[in-house]
Order: sequence, then C-alpha cells, then structure tokens
Amino acid sequence: MPLSLRLKLIASLVPDGARVCDIGTDHAYLPIELIKSGKASRVIATDIREKPLENARKNIQKSGVFGIELRLCDGLSAVEKSETDSVIIAGMGGEVISGIISRAKWLKEKPYTLLILQPTTSPEDLRRFLITNCFEITSDTAISENGKLYSVMTAVFTGNKISVPEYFYYVGKVDPKTEDGFFYIQKQYRRAKSCADALYGIPEKKTEYQHFKELSEHIGRLLNYGE
Repeated sequence: MPLSLRLKLIASLVPDGARVCDIGTDHAYLPIELIKSGKASRVIATDIREKPLENARKNIQKSGVFGIELRLCDGLSAVEKSETDSVIIAGMGGEVISGIISRAKWLKEKPYTLLILQPTTSPEDLRRFLITNCFEITSDTAISENGKLYSVMTAVFTGNKISVPEYFYYVGKVDPKTEDGFFYIQKQYRRAKSCADALYGIPEKKTEYQHFKELSEHIGRLLNYGE
C-alpha cells in the first residue's frame, strides 16, 4: 500500500542504512517501505496491542520482505539501545510521545539516537519537553494531509539546555516560506490570538491575556503580519 504524505516525509528523514525502531507501528506500512526501499537495514516494529501487531504480521508476510521484527510492548520498554540508532514515534499526542521518551533513559547515552517524531496533538508540549530535557530539535517540517496540519520533528539528545522564546514551542523550526509551513504557523497564530481575544478585558485573567497577546504578536511577525 502506498505511503501517505505524512509517512513519506517520515521515511525521507530516516538515514540510509539505519537500524530503525517504529513505535506504534499499526499496519507496519512504514517498516515495509523502509526495508523495500533499502532505506533501513532492519526494523523493530512495536505496538502496545496484539491486534495491530497481527495486522502488521499479515502485511509483512504479504509484502515478502525480511528484516522486520515485531514486539508487543509499551513504547521502548522492550528495546535495547544496542538494537537501534533511529526511533520513529508518530501518530500519537505530544504528551504520550514525551512519556515514551522520558521512560527510555538510554536515549541520553552516547552514541545518541535520532528521534523522528510526529505528534497529532500538543506539538508545543512535545517541543517544551525536548528543550527542557536537553534534546536539540534539528528539524521541524510542516505537512498537510487530509485537511489537517502536522509537524514532523527530528531531535537528538545533546546534554545542553538552551533558552528559547515562548513562541518557539508553538512553531519550532517550521519554515514559513513553504506553503504548509505558512499555514501551520498561521494556525498557531490564530490559536494564540483567539485566546488573547477571549481573555481581553477580564481583570483576573490579565496575566494570561498578556501571555497570549505577546505570543500572537511574536508568531505574527514570522508571517509578516503587522501588529
């Protein structure tokens, strides 16, 4: 089955010859394509539920590819550092992805593992988690699929905690010069502005109002919006 635009983008970020771990593999479409294309040398595909793994097993058998191992586990709980150099966690909420990363302590051990992350919700919470825990977000690409906007991030642990402005958590390194990037940032701008508008004139919400007002102004500047 052809990959969706989102999965194609994720596949393009996998280094050639990588040993990949795909968390929450579902139907295993991505691991199958990574092996077929020669992009990955091997893939460990995990899921927390037996049914998706059974679907994955059937699809792998139909595809005729070898080099994909299926594991029933929660996140990276049954994966050793020595088995992978690239971890994909896609199609989950930002908080769930953060939890999976936080429980895998070996992600902070050298040589550092590449993370390819695609949150379906709360990308700002995921970016905040990564920065707070000394991971560097090395790329951040917006993609539109089925009328929804997503961001696909790559990150690696550096051990260095950097300071970033608040608006970074909402837009990351997304490029406003690309069509999807512009609309992704515009969506975040509208979210912040809508919050500010809703809080305007409420005395007890003055601090929150100021926060979202400044946030919308900063994000608006990325779009060359006059404030």
